[in-house]
Amino acid sequence: MGASGGKRHSKKVSTFSGRGTTEAFRFIWKHRRDYSVKALCRHLKVSWSGYYAWANREPSKRATDKADLLLKIRKIYDNSKGRYGSPRVYQTLRREGLVVGENRVAKIMREWGMKARSAHVYRRLRKLRNDLKALPNYRLEAARPTAENQQWSSDVTYIKLGKKYVFLAVVLDLYSRRIISWRLGASLSANFARATLREVFTSRKPDSGLLFHTDRGIEYRAHKTQALLKQYQVKHSMNRPGQCTDNAEVESFFKILKGELLHATSFVTMRQLRNHIKAYIEGFYNTQRLHSGLGYRTPLEFEGVN
Repeated sequence: MGASGGKRHSKKVSTFSGRGTTEAFRFIWKHRRDYSVKALCRHLKVSWSGYYAWANREPSKRATDKADLLLKIRKIYDNSKGRYGSPRVYQTLRREGLVVGENRVAKIMREWGMKARSAHVYRRLRKLRNDLKALPNYRLEAARPTAENQQWSSDVTYIKLGKKYVFLAVVLDLYSRRIISWRLGASLSANFARATLREVFTSRKPDSGLLFHTDRGIEYRAHKTQALLKQYQVKHSMNRPGQCTDNAEVESFFKILKGELLHATSFVTMRQLRNHIKAYIEGFYNTQRLHSGLGYRTPLEFEGVN
């Protein structure tokens, strides 16, 4: 081929299938930095002026629309820090007034390698004390909440920090799926759980009769915790033995948190971890993340908080 294209490129040129003029122009465009355009046109037997007319023409409306959609999808995906898959990206586009097919969004995200972050949930291991009272699961008979502060759910999970584990306790409002209280601690105890609850009782001021659901962990069965719940006239509900899905909403939050924030990320200090969790819960999960169970609204939006 000419002087600008050495022998090392001859194999690349031979891969052209020769199916048509447009395919030839695309091939020339792809390899224009390896060879002179004139040499490529001569080799592929197409018009040099025709190639430049093709290369300089305005892109089709379809190509332009696809490029614009890709930019919008990438912006939403990046703003979520890679936490959104195609369903939530699609719902965000709809909220912005864009009419687009969900399958098209999913296809573009696959093509460009945009995949939601995810991870397995790792639950803490603990020994149960048989002298602490377990309670029935009252949620099984309760109607779904119709407003905030009617039903809460709480649980604790562990997070690896360096070579040790620390504990994260959360309280979730079952009406809006909002995380209304959380606490990070170095050890698991009744005082740890009680501190999380004291904060939320002070901030939310629920009426008497609140249904509060947890698993059967000793931090919730402890006498100190039970006394606090009794003080606020709370009806305490617990998982059935071996049925962690009874507390599915909090389990789901832990899975989301670990997949979207903690997966493949190492934290060195408790302060660093606490700051990241705070930013995630208060700056994204409660305020920006679209929840499928809420009709793709955020918890604050579902509660009517501006």
